[in-house]
Amino acid sequence: MFSPEGPSLRELAVQALSSVEHGYDLLAPKFDSTPFRTPRSVLESVAEALGPLGPFEDGLDLCCGTGAGTELLAGLCGRSVTGVDFSAGMLDVARRREPSGGPDVAWVRADARALPFAPAFDLVVSFGAFGHFLPRELPGLFRGVRSVLRPGGSFAFPLFAPPRPGSPAFWTLLGFDSVMRVRNALWRPPFVMYYRTFRLGDVLGGLARAGFAVGLRPLPEFGRRGDGAPRARLVVARAQPAAGSVNS
Repeated sequence: MFSPEGPSLRELAVQALSSVEHGYDLLAPKFDSTPFRTPRSVLESVAEALGPLGPFEDGLDLCCGTGAGTELLAGLCGRSVTGVDFSAGMLDVARRREPSGGPDVAWVRADARALPFAPAFDLVVSFGAFGHFLPRELPGLFRGVRSVLRPGGSFAFPLFAPPRPGSPAFWTLLGFDSVMRVRNALWRPPFVMYYRTFRLGDVLGGLARAGFAVGLRPLPEFGRRGDGAPRARLVVARAQPAAGSVNS
């Protein structure tokens, strides 16, 4: 992270004391040289799991950042791919590294909690963004995603098992979340980024209440925990017809 290509400690501190939007605008030019960018191994594993569920015509990368998930969609969708993010700086970087060939690509600056689209997509994906939403915001977020999917369309995202209590990773994430809560209690505007609020049970229930039929697919490339459970799963939520709708 502190390599010549990545942000300095001072730059990260300035970002952390900004709003989420402005912080990512500042980080954008060096974002792809940080550990925050979704690893290629995750993208490839998700693409392999989604391939048999297609074909897909139109895809949306929710909170696209610099476009890692948009690249994945370009290999899965036959007609169009849209990346949406509320950081203008991240979108500027995404435009410059837009994949050539393949489906049409569009970039839209908007808040994921108020998506400006009709039901125009067969597939929505998202990577690493859910820590930016408070638990009370997730029901509205899920309803918004449901509203932009065609009937039968899918909302898919990877979800990793939480670290074992007492492990170094557990204490690292707990420490990070604690620091962020203290920061947000003392400083405005808040920077919402919590790693320990997106829990599988809450997510599955929220998706079901938003009108999705939810399935889980193991991502075998990441192995299994000591208890045999997958370390990583792909959540695939399929949009169900609205109550009272009539199929033509």
